[in-house]
Amino acid sequence: MISENEINDEKNLDVGEKDEMYVGTAIATAETPSEEPVLAESINLWQQGQLLETTIDDLSNSGDGVGRWEGRVIFVPDTVVGDRISVRLVRVKPQYAYGKLHKILEPSSHRVRPGCIVADKCGGCQWQHIDYAYQREAKRNLVMQDLERIGGFSNPPVDAMLSILEETSLEETGIGYRNKVTYPLARSATKQVQAGYYQKGTHQLINLNQCPIQDVRLNPLLAEVKQDLYKRGWSIYSEEQHRGKLRHLGLRIGRRTGEILLTLVSTDGNLQGLEEQAEEWLGRYPELVGVSVNVNRDRGNAIFGKETRCIAGQSYLQEEFAGLKFHIQPTTFFQVFTEQAEALLLAIAAELNLQGHEILVDAYCGIGTLTLPLAKQVQQAIGLEVQPEAVEQAQANAELNGITNTTFQTGTVEALLGQLEVQPDIVLLDPPRKGCDRKVIDTLLKLLPARIVYVSCNPSTLARDLKLLCQGGYRLTRVRPADFFPQTAHVECVAFLVRDEA
Repeated sequence: MISENEINDEKNLDVGEKDEMYVGTAIATAETPSEEPVLAESINLWQQGQLLETTIDDLSNSGDGVGRWEGRVIFVPDTVVGDRISVRLVRVKPQYAYGKLHKILEPSSHRVRPGCIVADKCGGCQWQHIDYAYQREAKRNLVMQDLERIGGFSNPPVDAMLSILEETSLEETGIGYRNKVTYPLARSATKQVQAGYYQKGTHQLINLNQCPIQDVRLNPLLAEVKQDLYKRGWSIYSEEQHRGKLRHLGLRIGRRTGEILLTLVSTDGNLQGLEEQAEEWLGRYPELVGVSVNVNRDRGNAIFGKETRCIAGQSYLQEEFAGLKFHIQPTTFFQVFTEQAEALLLAIAAELNLQGHEILVDAYCGIGTLTLPLAKQVQQAIGLEVQPEAVEQAQANAELNGITNTTFQTGTVEALLGQLEVQPDIVLLDPPRKGCDRKVIDTLLKLLPARIVYVSCNPSTLARDLKLLCQGGYRLTRVRPADFFPQTAHVECVAFLVRDEA
């Protein structure tokens, strides 16, 4: 799963390392073999600031287009396979470079007009210029490539992309799906309060009054709340100076219930007039059920701090998921694409074909989003989670739904997994982007549950961990990619493994 703080600064997700790994294979398959003599003219052109022409023939793990020139590789954002372009080199290494799109000479058949007017500036989406059918195909290819290159799997069993957008009115644009947004705040040159996403590769804020990937019911709040913040005169946090109060504006909606939470992230929870403003918001927006303030005094790009206080209304919204009711708080991790998460859950249940006698362990269980629906189909479900607040919410959600065959334990998965007092039949893994700690893999290879289900938001670490599990006695039977983040290069996967009895 991707937590809010992990996805905040995608530039720090080991993109460079993954691209360098990509280069090894890309050069080997380049049209011009790299061992051919390199002309002096070519060397002179392979410099920062030079303009080159290339055709994009692949997409990298980070979502950039990949072009080739004289046996070298060029990574170019805002491109798609089939584009013939001129590119300006901005960062040059001996065998690869990063470039900036200068001009599209011949557009790809997969290129479309973005549905957002700031798509060329905003860093929130990477792929609005790519038609949605090809986005799905490209993401499946990224999963295949990681499983082959990192995992060492030959012809891995990867299904077609699971995407509910194929069957909805959103298919043409793939937008309007996010149930949660958290916008950095800034001031304009005229001192107006701005909220939006950072421009690609910078910390320059792109101001938004609406966002096409968020639930449309949040748009009125985004535009109007900024004006209220301006009128209140609350100071805006400066990352460079580490001064000011307001850092982020958070909005969250129950896709099924319509209930909304509004959260201000501030360095100081004591904002003059906040209670009055919160009551005013509750009166203005009937769907708004709670206003909270989260206190984050630390430097860095983590969005939320540890302290959250409800100012008016209630501290949670209620959502319906997989036939169950969930109470979700401002900082709770919950998949941002509700309907797609449900589709993935159904795919997991269908593949497992549960008979009611199984013991299921859900590692990294969060608030029980997967634990509780699956608990209804097994004898016993055990959730493991490091965050005490999430465990409390999971227990409350179990009670809310009258589910009594679940227990939740607080601690790291690497510590708790080896202390289980039962032998699990199935272990469900849903780790953060960094994947499983090696101790978790080692413990699984000692426990040897009959089946392992691995949900991942990072194909690279998924491939790494699957390789270790298969070297230790498991067989990969199926991988199902799912599109939890349309218009971006991010892809979710679920992998199914069985213990090899041979």
